[in-house]
Amino acid sequence: MASVACRRVPLASNSPFIIASARSQVAAIRLRVPLQLSRTNQTDASLAQPSIHDQGAQPMRKFTYHLAASFSAKYKKFDSFTNVFHFNPYNRIQTEKKRPKSKRPASGQDAFFISRVGDTNAVAFGVADGVGGWEESGVDPADFAHSFCDYMASAAHEHKSNSGEPPLTPRALMQRGYDDVTKDRSIHAGGSTATVAVASEDGKLEVANLGDSGFVHLRLNAVHTYSEPQTHAFNTPYQLSIVPASMLARAAAFGGAQLCDYPKDADVTQHNLKHGDILVFASDGVWDNLFNQDILRMVSRTMTGIGAWKTSDGGIRVADNLRRFTESEDSTQRPVTLQSALAIEIAATAKAASTNQRLDGPFAKEVQKYYPQENWHGGKIDDICVIVLVVSDSSKSPGVQSKL
Repeated sequence: MASVACRRVPLASNSPFIIASARSQVAAIRLRVPLQLSRTNQTDASLAQPSIHDQGAQPMRKFTYHLAASFSAKYKKFDSFTNVFHFNPYNRIQTEKKRPKSKRPASGQDAFFISRVGDTNAVAFGVADGVGGWEESGVDPADFAHSFCDYMASAAHEHKSNSGEPPLTPRALMQRGYDDVTKDRSIHAGGSTATVAVASEDGKLEVANLGDSGFVHLRLNAVHTYSEPQTHAFNTPYQLSIVPASMLARAAAFGGAQLCDYPKDADVTQHNLKHGDILVFASDGVWDNLFNQDILRMVSRTMTGIGAWKTSDGGIRVADNLRRFTESEDSTQRPVTLQSALAIEIAATAKAASTNQRLDGPFAKEVQKYYPQENWHGGKIDDICVIVLVVSDSSKSPGVQSKL
């Protein structure tokens, strides 16, 4: 008996719509090189406070994290103005631990969260991809993924770092979210992959990755590191699951097994961040359609075009002041920031690639390797979700802002 939680290789991928090219989708939000700088007394909405200088000691380095997300549901047209989330750490988180379906982002079975960690300047964030195979059993995979992310966001926001609680780790946060989902009586079955991260004020990043969502870490016009997918077999990723007792009984009677992995099975990695680093976390809707080098080309074009990465005699270097790119001065309009522009462009490009039947992406290459008889070409239509994080050393950035 095949596991209901397994993903299957789709036999057809014809899209019922045609979307505009990625370039035209993001043209309206393309960043421009700042022309004027203006001083402001606004509260810094980028997480960090000014660097602390002890008498006679070296200044204590603090890092700020600027995040945005972009997303698109499968078979829905991508809208660069609405399919974006701008993270502001000072906004109050929703009071309910789980949002009603009507308030979920339009990301389909993919879900994400970004949250400040308690009253600190650390951030927790992650992506979950609901396992579509559950649809065959009459289960909406989005319920598990979105609730899982909502519970993790609440747990991170409520974390009390000064009350004797141990430091928040991504694996512990994943476990907390999974425990809360399994206790939620409105969710009887389902599952998702997960990649969860916590970035601390001192530039330390820890990531727990379970399944085939993942991340790429870019530094100075190069791919610094990236995650490897966890799979049981081709197109069958590790996944957190809730399996009803009735399904377990049928599996025991007729053979087969239900896939159910746990947070303890996640790969955990630690990373040291630097000023100007870019992190891209995404579901397999991105990684099945874009190679790491595709992501790097998009990010490099934008970073060098606006002057955030600069060419010098010694090679590429990072501009000292990134706040002018990562903060929006006009709060009365939709903010256009470096992180949101990158997230939108990556999501739009992945969307366009998913419907392109003439250009083989990573998923097509894998199908051709393992199932050559399928004659698969082009992209893979799927839900898409991406989070972009821009790292800034706050000791380098003067208190100025500028329009983008």
